Amino acid sequence: MGEELPALAFGAVLVAARVGGALMLLPGLGEPEVPPTVRLCFLLALVALLMPPLSPGLPALPEGVPELARLVATESLVGVFLGFLARVAMLALAQAGQVAALTIGLSSPLQTDAVFGGQATATGRLFSLLAAVLVLNTGLYALPLGALAESYSVLPPGEGLPLDKGAEAVAGAVAASFGLALRLAAPLVLGAMLGQVALGLVARLAPNLQIYAVAGSGQILAGLLLLALVLPALLPVWAAAVQDAFLHPTELR
Repeated sequence: MGEELPALAFGAVLVAARVGGALMLLPGLGEPEVPPTVRLCFLLALVALLMPPLSPGLPALPEGVPELARLVATESLVGVFLGFLARVAMLALAQAGQVAALTIGLSSPLQTDAVFGGQATATGRLFSLLAAVLVLNTGLYALPLGALAESYSVLPPGEGLPLDKGAEAVAGAVAASFGLALRLAAPLVLGAMLGQVALGLVARLAPNLQIYAVAGSGQILAGLLLLALVLPALLPVWAAAVQDAFLHPTELR
């Protein structure tokens, strides 16, 4: 039994490297608001659950330190890659919030927000927290966890990522997320365009009136009202798209 402990510990380290790398980015579970202690306990629980079925297929304990470091680094990279694919699918709602802030008038490139950061907005932050709450409340977080466990049959430990397929998967996930964000923000973009056309017509009729300065507060109020009206319809669309992305990930082989 004592001779098997080093190999068992090495296998646990390999599993923890992949699971830990993914857990830093997984939707809901990898949020900054989740305490590190909770994430560490969750990581240890996942390693304990995955070790029995994965032990026969894990690489043997290497004799040299370079090979050991390579295996750990490779598994960490695979975990980060899988977590990134899941995170990109969830970020569409936050990106839609950023676009909504730009169209409503809550985002300005000349004035940064001391609370949310230089490139963050109130609606973007709200949508980001809302996405995390929905993922945890609806049980969507279980789908990436299942995909992480099944990844060992697609990406065996120690073999690394196929670079061509990996780059294609990342590009496809980013494009799909950005496209979903634009679709979610489309009602606000359309409303902003119509509002700007109306303000332009009013400015032509009354050229001495500083229409854009006068209508600034009205634009924000109308944008927030439109956002409140369309938000209940946007959330099911986003949830269905994220669930489809989790259930049908891009094939690597």
